[in-house]
Amino acid sequence: MTSEQDADLIVVGGGPAGVMAGLLFARAGCEVRIFEKHADFFRDFRGDTVHPSTMEILDQLGMLERFLQRPHNKVDKAELRLAGREWTIGDLSHLHTPAPFIAMMPQWEFLDFLRVEAKAFPGFHLEMETPVESFAEEQGRVVGVRLKNGREVRAPLTIAADGRASIVRQTLPVEDLGAPIDVFWFRLAKPEKEVGGLRGNVESGRILVMIDRGDYWQCAFVIPKGAAEAYQQRGIEAIREEVAAAAPEGLNLTELDEITDLHLLSVKLDRLTTWHRNGLLAIGDAAHAMSPIGGIGINLAVQDAVAAANILAAPLARGENVDPYLRKVEERRLFPTRVIQGAQKAAQERVIGRVIQSREPIRRAPFIVRLFDRFPLLRRIPGRLVGLGVRRERVRSPLAPLPRISSSFRGS
Repeated sequence: MTSEQDADLIVVGGGPAGVMAGLLFARAGCEVRIFEKHADFFRDFRGDTVHPSTMEILDQLGMLERFLQRPHNKVDKAELRLAGREWTIGDLSHLHTPAPFIAMMPQWEFLDFLRVEAKAFPGFHLEMETPVESFAEEQGRVVGVRLKNGREVRAPLTIAADGRASIVRQTLPVEDLGAPIDVFWFRLAKPEKEVGGLRGNVESGRILVMIDRGDYWQCAFVIPKGAAEAYQQRGIEAIREEVAAAAPEGLNLTELDEITDLHLLSVKLDRLTTWHRNGLLAIGDAAHAMSPIGGIGINLAVQDAVAAANILAAPLARGENVDPYLRKVEERRLFPTRVIQGAQKAAQERVIGRVIQSREPIRRAPFIVRLFDRFPLLRRIPGRLVGLGVRRERVRSPLAPLPRISSSFRGS
């Protein structure tokens, strides 16, 4: 790091992609400063699914055992209630990986875990409640950021990992892939003795997804795109009736008694057409907003962070100009992004969108569902795709034996 810069790397956003990137670059010996606009990580109904692909990364870093000591629930299969019976449509339990299950963990727990682990590296600095106003530029190159408090912080590389509302989207073009659905999130009480895993409930015109969170169900009720206001105007009783029509018998709906119990997720499916420019790289939801289908968003973002560190951390730590390498990160991660988004788009338009627009009774399960029922081995295919994804990354960024601390830069 030269005397003219405040860090080797600036990361905008303290979500999974941002904190993982900060950890990996600091581990490689870089001075990293992460700016997160919120005062803490405590925001409910964010992505809480940590997939086997992410736990493989933690295992490679020697952190998996400590991670699994944090509160979590294990999900190793997916079930569907459709056409009057239960079907198993996905099985992760046979994956050849250190943790063959999805760990359901509140995102604030996951982020706090990464923050604690990253503190082992002197180059890691995370500043909460520090929103970024804009990028700082010189001669067409991004050279850092301007904070809302007026400060300017400079670095040879800035990574935008601040989600689908990222400021990078004011700079780089976005391709909208379309999304015909939105989702209401809410909680419902669940007897602790009841083991639920991941359940989809499909009835005529209605889809209710239920995720076992120990003493409660985390629920997602799928609605047509833009229909939230009309639902809310009908009142909570009408919404509860809609949910009840899709819910399994015995589900306790008494906690769903106020409109404020519903948390709207406006579903987006898009990606930047270019993820980088000189001095700037976008990763995670900043580069590609994902549908909640499969709960893959966090895990794809973490894979982006690993790929970025694999390609950029060593040359950045050596003080090299990394601009020529930014394209390689996009090229590495664009293929899995396209594949997953393509699958999500197909599921939204050909399956989910059609179900919620129809009021015809569902008398027979689709052929693929019946095939999974007849041949249980086939359930491992969706289990592998959801659990391990496409082109999963392996940590190849270096571990600096003595992470350096600049005497001119010390942060919190």
